[in-house]
Amino acid sequence: MNDAHVHMVVNHFPIIGTIFGLGILITGIVIKNNVIKNVAYVLFCISAIFGFASMFTGEGAEEIAENLPSVTDQIIHEHEEMAEKLALVLYALGAISLLGLYLNFKIHSKAAAVSYIALVVAVIGVFLGKQTGTTGGEVRHTEIRANPTATAVDQNGTGAEERDDD
Repeated sequence: MNDAHVHMVVNHFPIIGTIFGLGILITGIVIKNNVIKNVAYVLFCISAIFGFASMFTGEGAEEIAENLPSVTDQIIHEHEEMAEKLALVLYALGAISLLGLYLNFKIHSKAAAVSYIALVVAVIGVFLGKQTGTTGGEVRHTEIRANPTATAVDQNGTGAEERDDD
């Protein structure tokens, strides 16, 4: 299993975990249940760990992907930039979640405030996760790119940008 394969295995959980965690956290806030909030916090921590694993394997995946047809440095760079932003948000969300877990276990008066902070950071994480997932998908899925025919490979193996349509 190479870095590209490992990256493909681990990179989905930070996004999906954050989405599920956000839904669970909203439920916990609405029904005022700390156990449910704690489940969301644990999911956010796991998402941050998988985010770290995705970042750790990203460079190796880049080395492999940049040699594939129809993959440009620009596409990889856009994905890398979005992934770095998402990783920072996930690390912050993980730290906030650890604080939220601690405050919930101590039954501290600031626990509710931390849940709202986690909510805001999680919403940002879901937004950046969507962007990161889309730019990552564009690396190999040319059909979801803004201009899918610009980098398509025709039957002769020539990229569309290399063809002379005259």
